[in-house]
Amino acid sequence: MIFVLTVAFIGGMSYLTFQLVTNADDWASQPFNAHIAGSGGLAHAGAIYDRNGNVLAQTVDGERVYNESESVRKSLLHVVGDNSLNISTAAQSMYRSELTGYNLIWGLNMPQSLQSKNDLTLTVDAATCAAAYDVLNSYDAKGACVVYNYKTGDVICSVSTFAYDPQAPPEITEENEEEYEGVYLDNVLSSSYTPGSIFKIVTAAAAIENIPDIYERTWTCTGSEEIGGSDITCVEPHGTINFEQAFAHSCNVVFAELAVELGPEVMTATAEKIGINESFDVDGVKTAKGSYSVENANTNQLGWSGVGQYNDKVNPMQMAIMCGAIANGGTSVKPTLIKGGADDLLNAIGISTASTDREMFNPETAGKLGNLMRYTITDYYGDYQYGGLKVCAKTGTAEVEDKNPNAWIVGYSQDEDCPLAFACVVQDTGFGSQYAAPVAQAAMIQAAKSLGASAVQ
Repeated sequence: MIFVLTVAFIGGMSYLTFQLVTNADDWASQPFNAHIAGSGGLAHAGAIYDRNGNVLAQTVDGERVYNESESVRKSLLHVVGDNSLNISTAAQSMYRSELTGYNLIWGLNMPQSLQSKNDLTLTVDAATCAAAYDVLNSYDAKGACVVYNYKTGDVICSVSTFAYDPQAPPEITEENEEEYEGVYLDNVLSSSYTPGSIFKIVTAAAAIENIPDIYERTWTCTGSEEIGGSDITCVEPHGTINFEQAFAHSCNVVFAELAVELGPEVMTATAEKIGINESFDVDGVKTAKGSYSVENANTNQLGWSGVGQYNDKVNPMQMAIMCGAIANGGTSVKPTLIKGGADDLLNAIGISTASTDREMFNPETAGKLGNLMRYTITDYYGDYQYGGLKVCAKTGTAEVEDKNPNAWIVGYSQDEDCPLAFACVVQDTGFGSQYAAPVAQAAMIQAAKSLGASAVQ
């Protein structure tokens, strides 16, 4: 009996020692331990910079201070974080032990003379984030805007609203908590939304690959059509149109018909190949999953699923990755928010940096989707809206029960010196062209300027 107890004791102590050695930094980084080093446990933390060396957060005289621009501070709240550490996906929460120089022997109280410098440089551009935030915030609506380099994976802009000023955080109480509902959630990474017509990119991909005469067909849209016993409606009659025009003018009737013709198996297979029902990894953070599920849909519901309604859901980062894949000939590139030493940092905390590039579309399909999205801009909107960048895009106006629509725009630039994909959603507002497009335009033009793209100089 004594022998058994001794073995159990030794085994228990070994297990606790193992957990201490391997997980102590994680324990020290938890929000509930923020008190142990002051300023949310960031009193000795290194600085956080944007891609151009602009200070986003730093410690001065034992206090954590943030960028001098209020727009920059608010725009990057969900990327950088604040002293509360309540935004679990933010850099100051994710990498607190690295920023503070956590040491197994000294914990978070290593003498400053022995501490190594643990600064962190992010891929974001502060000016681009502020530009997107200022437009998005003007609507007083929740939403998200993300722009990323589809060649390198660098996330240039990641903005989520609502936001508050990390330099002067609000006191959230039972009396005002409804006002701040969801404020700790990064909508770029952790939210999913009804997509509306941006989902027509998925339906178009299925049609291109499975309907041989898709480009020879024409349809006559009178503004509505009965499909499966109920009407599918458009905002206006489109008259006689071909496939390219149906995409550019976002004809619900045509794309509902296509979804029904393609059937649930083909539509589901296409959505799954693109990864609609999956999470995507961003520096160890899993994005919210989208959803495409029509196994129990009737014919009318299947039709609506093809135009991004029914029970469809997508995530903003997911949509930016999809657009980047179209720009890349069908292959996606994994996004990252960490610049310089990312592999060393992520590997040190047990996060794999192995490439997760995947083929979402075959190259021919990607090329044709790009042409459709390019035609949408040249025929319907105009390059002037993006400062001369050669943009390919699709807007969406997603109907949501008992609320105003979600406004969407997704797309990418074809410019070689500005290889950027983007996605923007504004909740409870209206048309994508009216609400989401101005946010994307501000972000893309400023990002192009920051990158030195010739089209906007």
